[in-house]
Amino acid sequence: MTINESTHMIFSRYEAILVAMLTIVQFTVVLDFAVMAPLGSQLIDALDITTHQFGILVSAYALSAGASGFLLAGFIDRFDRKKILMMMYVGFLIGTIFCATAPSYYFLMGARVVAGVFGGVMSGITFAIVTDYFRYEIRGRVMGFIQMAFSASQILGIPLGLYLAHKWSWHVPFYLVVSIGLINLIMIKRIMQPIPSKYNPELSKSYFQVIKRIFSNKKYLVAFSTTFFLATGGFLLQPYITPHLVFDLNYSEEQLPYVFFSAGIATLIGSPFFGKLSDSWGKYKLFVLGSIMAGIFMLWFVNVPAGNIFMVAVAFSGMMLFVSSRIISATAMITAIPEAQERGAFMNVNSAIQQSSGGIASILGGAVLVDAVDGKGFQNFNLLGIITFISILICIGLMYRVHRIVQQKVVK
Repeated sequence: MTINESTHMIFSRYEAILVAMLTIVQFTVVLDFAVMAPLGSQLIDALDITTHQFGILVSAYALSAGASGFLLAGFIDRFDRKKILMMMYVGFLIGTIFCATAPSYYFLMGARVVAGVFGGVMSGITFAIVTDYFRYEIRGRVMGFIQMAFSASQILGIPLGLYLAHKWSWHVPFYLVVSIGLINLIMIKRIMQPIPSKYNPELSKSYFQVIKRIFSNKKYLVAFSTTFFLATGGFLLQPYITPHLVFDLNYSEEQLPYVFFSAGIATLIGSPFFGKLSDSWGKYKLFVLGSIMAGIFMLWFVNVPAGNIFMVAVAFSGMMLFVSSRIISATAMITAIPEAQERGAFMNVNSAIQQSSGGIASILGGAVLVDAVDGKGFQNFNLLGIITFISILICIGLMYRVHRIVQQKVVK
């Protein structure tokens, strides 16, 4: 009996393993991207670059991921989900190996582009699989477990990556990602069952027909515009958190793992709870609550003065906890919008928009920030917090339109 046939919110053994494998996929992809931010201070010193150049390095991944998402959207629904997942995963791991062996700034930028081309579409493929396999009424719970990948990267991946980077070099965390990814790739090949797509060749015979159908659907455009602002808010601030803690607040790199570890513990505990709450209480209600609380903690975080690492950890943990609730509820709602026969295309375009807006936001964030005299810190980091808070408020209104569309579809 599959989860689609079950009347109980209990996963079978295979379903639990499937969710675990998809969660590990997300863990490796998230860690590969997320570890760049805490490594910021080391990369700036080791590669002798400025904070603006570091922002470009971060955005290179996001922009290449966005481009590949658009390109893959026209073809993804023609392939079995398992096959396309494995193919992209292999490319992502190859790109990450290049990151691990990068000897210079420009080589690393090229490696980030390769990793982004393949890794950037992994979320879209993962969420397409989840949407194909799990019904809407329990999808929040599934997203809650998958969102634990972010928590695990905070608890295990980032602190361990920082420790390895501090003990040896910044190259080592990327080797960690590759090692975990290879093990998971073998598990996917051996355990995961094929998931045939619901591609209809009569509706979309060419790449351009697929893209035209996707962008001519007004409901899809509502979701895409919401995703754009949803991603922009996070990426404005995220890449510059570690340089801010190290260069502005003068915390040592040995202290940073405690900050990320505390945030990871908070989201690890909170993600499954928020997943269940989104299904029982309401996905949009949770999104509104999570957005407001995330904004409050974020404004606190950007204004915490130097000298109190405990308050930094509390503010950052609260911010990431409620950011997690936003992502879980928003993803569950947005995945309900596309039709089955073009779900993969929609998810990849949506992921591409998310990655592209994130890359643009990283560059804009670097443009807003004013470098300190030594070129390694910022004079107005709290300004980014205000701009991010405004984007959060805009997202609440945009997500309401998504909520209405989903409600109409579910009723039908």
